[in-house]
Amino acid sequence: MQELLAYYDQREAESLLTILVQYFFGLSQSGLITNADFRLSESEMLQLHFAVKDLKKYRPVQYIIGETEFFDLKIKVNKAVLIPRPETEELVQLIINNEKQRDLNILDIGTGSGCIAIALKKNIPFAQLTGIDISDAAIELASENAENNKLNIAFAELNILDQRQWNLLGQFDIIVSNPPYVTNAEKNRMDNNVLNYEPHQALFVADNDALVFYKAIFHFSENHLRQNGKIYFEINEEKGNEIVELAKSKNFVNVKLHKDINGKNRFVSGSKVSVI
Repeated sequence: MQELLAYYDQREAESLLTILVQYFFGLSQSGLITNADFRLSESEMLQLHFAVKDLKKYRPVQYIIGETEFFDLKIKVNKAVLIPRPETEELVQLIINNEKQRDLNILDIGTGSGCIAIALKKNIPFAQLTGIDISDAAIELASENAENNKLNIAFAELNILDQRQWNLLGQFDIIVSNPPYVTNAEKNRMDNNVLNYEPHQALFVADNDALVFYKAIFHFSENHLRQNGKIYFEINEEKGNEIVELAKSKNFVNVKLHKDINGKNRFVSGSKVSVI
């Protein structure tokens, strides 16, 4: 613990240590207290030592243990994918609250670990889920996560910015995406644990084309989102109004800008209508 206090505040250090002990040795914080005679073997001490060493380099604990929880589901993570955020759980909840149909066909663009697609399939079991990502390593991990959670989801390596690949996909009732949306100019606001370890390809966009993925997805939706179909986006809090206007310019209606639990503009939703 003392080693970590030079790098984290006490509450965070305790939380990180609890996660490590629970993962490696199956003991909760209360379990540690009640098992006063618990002692680690030499190999276990070494295992914990290397994990603490990684924490001192600000390596995210989720990458150290190789997994995280998302929507009460166990999701494996590695350096090929972003660590799922609580805000993204809110995006999933928004969709679950709004969509009650049994036979939805849903596309998750930039699926990463597959967390969004997996959580949606778990909670809307009759929906058909497809997840795409430009990274083959991400698709491999997403497929493993779906299998581990005993869910049938189609994953495919595909670059949504490459229109030549769009004909590989069909039509959908819902398109959801948490695409790269942090501008390069915002890098100096990011913590080292993000900058040094999480995949930049999944995080950053050029300053002069910050909405590149949203523009591509709206263009894709012209022929691949059914009439009255819905879009759900996670967004950069500073780009909310721009994305709302973009959606309206593409003939989407009921366009809404939603705030996250911290009161920040974080999601945009809307419905597609035909042009008369």
